[in-house]
Amino acid sequence: MKQIIVDAIRNRQVLTFTYSGITRSVEPHAVGISRTGKEVLRCFQTHGGHITPGHEWDLCELNKISDLKTSGAVFQAPRVDYRRGDRHMTLIFAEL
Repeated sequence: MKQIIVDAIRNRQVLTFTYSGITRSVEPHAVGISRTGKEVLRCFQTHGGHITPGHEWDLCELNKISDLKTSGAVFQAPRVDYRRGDRHMTLIFAEL
């Protein structure tokens, strides 16, 4: 799973997956280890439901992601409000 995410970040590919029972489409921006020691994905959600409406930026635990796929769509650049070196991660495997 982690390698699919790393490749998607490098190739700017949109990912789809289920998280918290909700299907989502996201632009992956970083993948790494959180301050709590969990593997996580920092992503910007472009489609799908939300637990908290209006909350487009997510930090998703990899072990809670299911049905992960690349969608075939690509995005051109990081979101304007993205900051490299995510402060919620102690180690980053890949980022935009």
